[in-house]
Amino acid sequence: MAMEYESNNWIWDGVYYCPRLFGGLMLTAALLGLSTTYFGGIGLFPLSYVWSDSGIFHKKKCEKKRIRVYMDGCFDLMHYGHANALRQAKALGDELVVGVVSDEEIIANKGPPVLPMEERLALVSGLKWVDQVIANAPYAITEQFMNSLFNEHKIDYIIHGDDPCLLPDGSDAYALAKKAGRYKQIKRTEGVSSTDIVGRILCSVKDTEGGGDHTSTLLNGDSGERCHSQRAQISQFLPTSQRIVQFSNGKIRLAELLIYHSYCLVMTKLADCPSGL
Repeated sequence: MAMEYESNNWIWDGVYYCPRLFGGLMLTAALLGLSTTYFGGIGLFPLSYVWSDSGIFHKKKCEKKRIRVYMDGCFDLMHYGHANALRQAKALGDELVVGVVSDEEIIANKGPPVLPMEERLALVSGLKWVDQVIANAPYAITEQFMNSLFNEHKIDYIIHGDDPCLLPDGSDAYALAKKAGRYKQIKRTEGVSSTDIVGRILCSVKDTEGGGDHTSTLLNGDSGERCHSQRAQISQFLPTSQRIVQFSNGKIRLAELLIYHSYCLVMTKLADCPSGL
């Protein structure tokens, strides 16, 4: 019974892959059947067994390899910029694996996150573009972690935005992936960041403490305009470590660095902005 079922499978494979050849063989079999019946009923060996042994229909089904891409990030205070980045990353492959950077790595490279790992992990896992999540990912792509991505998680490409991602020592966090030729880049969404959101919250709190109708001042009053200007200035802050790196690489002058630190101190007094100094 098992042999008969397997043989029938070869027949259906023949119909699917070689319809014309199959039709010709069936026509020949029909004619032979009529002739043998007419000339004394000489029986024929079942053709299905002949076909299965001959390998005529042993055509392998070529399945397209699914491309797996990896993108990491802090994803603190999830916003539409994060969503757009993940959408673009998913478009570069078939399956998107997302690494969520650990709290310790964020503190070491950028400062303490607002949301802890568990909350950031839940936010990323709920997005429709994400197929798999790796918790406690490193901030920089190390050789050991990169090999783990390629060998264990079967990652084909590592994705990041077109904005530079520098480590405190000034090196590129994705240098190894670029050197391996397994790096692809997406467009960063301008005009939004977690720092900008924190600035909006601080401005809103400051305005509320000043009294008056919070909604009207934000939308119509002079206080709202000043708050909008403050938010824009706060959102343009770079982490202090990056500014020091730029100074050490000769990209900015000492005077500019001192002005930046002074400006951060002034903004701290005005908006109680934690500048990381």
